[in-house]
Order: sequence, then C-alpha cells, then structure tokens
Amino acid sequence: MRITQKITILLLATVSLLAACAGKPNAEKQSTGTVSAPVFNGDSAYQFVQRQVDFGARVPGTAQHTACAAFLDTTFRRFGAQVTIQNGEATLYDGRTMRFKNIIACYNPQASKRLLLCAHWDTRPYADQDTNPANHHKPILGANDAASGVGVLLEVARQLHLNEPTIGVDIVLFDLEDWGTPEFYTGPQREDTWCLGSQYWAQQAVKSGYKAEFGILLDMVGAPNAQFYKEQISTYYASFAVEKVWNAAQSLGFGSYFINQSGGAVTDDHLYVNRVANIPCIDIIQYNPYSTTGFGDYWHTMDDTMKHIDKNTLYVVGQTLLQVIYNP
Repeated sequence: MRITQKITILLLATVSLLAACAGKPNAEKQSTGTVSAPVFNGDSAYQFVQRQVDFGARVPGTAQHTACAAFLDTTFRRFGAQVTIQNGEATLYDGRTMRFKNIIACYNPQASKRLLLCAHWDTRPYADQDTNPANHHKPILGANDAASGVGVLLEVARQLHLNEPTIGVDIVLFDLEDWGTPEFYTGPQREDTWCLGSQYWAQQAVKSGYKAEFGILLDMVGAPNAQFYKEQISTYYASFAVEKVWNAAQSLGFGSYFINQSGGAVTDDHLYVNRVANIPCIDIIQYNPYSTTGFGDYWHTMDDTMKHIDKNTLYVVGQTLLQVIYNP
C-alpha cells in the first residue's frame, strides 16, 4: 500500500504489542518516592503554543516561518541553552528544493549521559484533509500539529534553566516535517517525503557521533482529554523507553491519558531517529482508534486552532517528561 499521509496505520509483523499506564493531574509538587521533579506550568506552555500560532502558519519559506524561528532561538537562549541552528536543503515530493532550519538547544553539554527531546515546529502547507476542497491548498495554523509539542518543550527548557538536571538534555525542533505528498498530488511518487528535517538531522548525528540514551518525540500533545497509546514503531525500536515513560505517567496518576494499550504505527520524525541515527526514540502522539484517520477530525484541516489546545493535557505531558528527566 502506498503511504500518502504523514501519519498512517502500518502493518508491522514483527512489532510487539506492549503495555503500561497512568489518571488525574494535580498542580502540586510531584513526588513519587524517587526524586521530586520541578512542577510543569501548563499555563506557561499554553502561552508558548499561543505565541507560535500568533505568527500564523509556519510554513518553510515564509515570513511567518522566519519570525517564529527567531522567537524560538531567542527563547531558548533566554532559558540558558546552548543553541545551534542547523541549516539544510531538501527535495520535496514534487522535486522542488526547500531550505529549512532545525533548532537545537543543549543543556548540561558536558554530561556524557544524554536525553533527546524533540518535536517539529513547521506547519503543513496543505489542509488536504479538510472537508472543503477549496481549502486543500491552504496552510494550516497547526496549533496541535505541532505547536503543542514545541510549547511543552519550551516550558521544559524554562524548568531546565531553573533546575539544572544531572544528565544532559538536547531539545531538537525539526523543520520540514509536514510537507509530505498531499492527497491531491497525482505526479510521480517519491519515497520518504515526510520528516525531511529529521532525516537530515539523523544523517548529521551519525557523522558527528552524537548519541543519546534514548529520545522522546512529541506530536499532537495538546488536545482536551487526549489519549496516548503505545505507538508501535516506538515499541519495536525502544520498548524500554516506552515502559519508562508510561510508568512515569502512571506514577503521577495520568493513566487516563497514557493508555496501557498498543496503538497504531506512525510515520513520524522518530522513525528516522531510530532508523538512521540508531538512537532509540519513542513518539508520544494522540491516537484515536475509532477515527478514520487515527487522529482528531481537525487533523490537517483549517480547524487546527487554539480551541483544540488544553492546559491540562499540556501539563500532563510536560510533568511526565520532567519526571523522566529528573529520575534518569
């Protein structure tokens, strides 16, 4: 079957169907008998999501994209990160080339033990899942896909600045993730048209010898009452990391968000971190087993706006990350 969407349920015959857990968030200091992690601020993360959406659609090659890149760079530096802008060029689905910027923020750079956190910061240039065909060539605002993941990571960065971790943490915002082959395209089909920024980053990671214990990708982590199933590519390459993260969420009482069941397999940035960079990486991504797409009905439509962002969900995901970071 030809994959034409960014995120598709795949048949992986060798993938294990694993499990884990988590319930109800609270806003007090989180302690589980291990090390108390800093408290994640859902209001702050929400504002970081709003700030990105305020730029408009962050499509590579646009003024909005350039302005948002400057904001992300400045914000990470303000939060004490060692920032690198990784510039690259990639070939799109239709043979055109496009420049892009991966944004890398490094904390505790001298530490040998490192954790990779990532999300994509660009938005899709085509609302090709919209019910109105007139919108199919219009860019989406991408509040949930994927300003939500970036918003969580910016608040994580703020906490890292205030509370230095014992391990090294590298936050990578991948560009040009969402310019894969659109539904309406009838020309020659190319392989690997999604996740172009992460493909480039993974190649450079191999050349530089970069390693991390494991990675966590965030994608669509802001919707009200979102549910995160164990994604199958994640369990295939990094089952230990899936268990670590889902167990951390369970220990915090977030079991109604982090579901103890296998979900679909997702073609997302973590695929190339695993396959090319050989770094075990998992994907925390909203999944709806009863949806025709596997996601919310606003996915890749003009309706992916701030009305689909919930502070509580951002808090749940962010607090889980902090629990993992401060209990390595």
